Amino acid sequence: MGNVTSSRKGERPLSLPSKDMMAAIAVTRFGLGARPGEIEAAKADPKGFLAGQIRREGADLPQDGGETAGQRFAQMRDFQQQRKMEREQKDGQADKTAANAQTFKDAQRALREKVEADFLARARLAANTDAAFRERWALFWANHFTVSSTKQITSVLIGPFEREAIRPHVFDSFENLLVASSTHPAMLTYLDQAQSIGPNSQAAAAAARRGNGKAGLNENLAREILELHTVGVDAGYTQADVTEFARALTGFSIGRDAEDRAGQYVFREAAHEPGARTIMGRHYGQMGLKQGMAVLADLAADPHTARHVCGKIARHFVSDAPPSSLTDRLERRWMETSGDLAKVAQALIESPEAWDPTPAKFKTPYEYTLSTWRLIGAEPSAFERLGPILTGLGQKPFSAPSPKGWPEDAQTWAAPDALIKRMQWAQGFAAVVADRTDPSALATGALGARLTPAVAQAVSRAETRREAFALLVMSPEFQRR
Repeated sequence: MGNVTSSRKGERPLSLPSKDMMAAIAVTRFGLGARPGEIEAAKADPKGFLAGQIRREGADLPQDGGETAGQRFAQMRDFQQQRKMEREQKDGQADKTAANAQTFKDAQRALREKVEADFLARARLAANTDAAFRERWALFWANHFTVSSTKQITSVLIGPFEREAIRPHVFDSFENLLVASSTHPAMLTYLDQAQSIGPNSQAAAAAARRGNGKAGLNENLAREILELHTVGVDAGYTQADVTEFARALTGFSIGRDAEDRAGQYVFREAAHEPGARTIMGRHYGQMGLKQGMAVLADLAADPHTARHVCGKIARHFVSDAPPSSLTDRLERRWMETSGDLAKVAQALIESPEAWDPTPAKFKTPYEYTLSTWRLIGAEPSAFERLGPILTGLGQKPFSAPSPKGWPEDAQTWAAPDALIKRMQWAQGFAAVVADRTDPSALATGALGARLTPAVAQAVSRAETRREAFALLVMSPEFQRR
């Protein structure tokens, strides 16, 4: 019988499962699926196994010496210039046109390969890490602050965005993570903030003199920060708040080629909308850059943000419909620590609701495929071994369909057609790797105390190792965490 945790006054005490079950949960729910021997390693102290992965310096970087956002931005600018030259070629210059077209294709391929390399490096880290809770925590925040390759210029910045804005801050304060993500070139291009100009700013007046009627205010970043990143739609903000916030953010931009901070975040005073403003009942004086930063700080400290984001954490880690007591517990720690994400992660580990042995979360395609690689202690050798698979399963790499990020509910990923595609992939994967494995041993190593007699029997009685392997990775126990 599991030990009993203490509870707040008026709450019914919650029992924890056995150490064996907790070890399996630590690795398969909090982590990314068991590598060989990982559940055994967690048995002595499952909570300590997870707590030891929390560190102030943030999550691991998937690629040492990866290119910066500034370098990638410059490469994209060069590519755009090549594309412009290729389009401007006139009739009668066939040889030159062909040469430029080939240069353009080469540059396009080079950029695509950089994006694929970023994704592969991230996937290899996930497949190999012995700190999978830390990696899952980082992936949660990367999805919370989604940037997507639905825009070409953003696609080359996603790898640097995760390395520079997300991973260093996932155990920092939420305010620092919010500022880092909101000012990164990837977010500024994805949500069109770099082009946002205050209607009464110096830049707007200059644009009007040049006859550029397209220059104006863009509300995308302001709206998504309010709706998705901080307080959420239930906070009671209005369209006027969105517009005023967008005005406060004018000037948040990216350095041009000839500037010292080319391809990096800069504040353009000339583009900032002058004047004081009121946002969600709070007054902000004319402070230039400090005005937008003050709004971000207040949003990070708002109780609505604690409620909204802690609810997402609970849904990600535990259940599509988590117990309110879990959200309350996380929210209290958030408010007590001013959004200290290391302390919130610790609170998640300490919450008895998070250790309910019922596997309520259905793996996304990324989680499913990476947990299968981890199962055999291997990694994808090339982007082609993973990217097309994920695209076929509905989760194209770096291509979340909207700023909301990838959905995480079972309804999205457990449809019959999706399960058939998983089965086809599982059978193909098994055909390559299963003959060199002991599926019954894999089942024990992958699920530990979560392995049910029915699954164990089905795997052991399968006619071939390939069939046994496919049965294991298609079992509800493996597909859920």
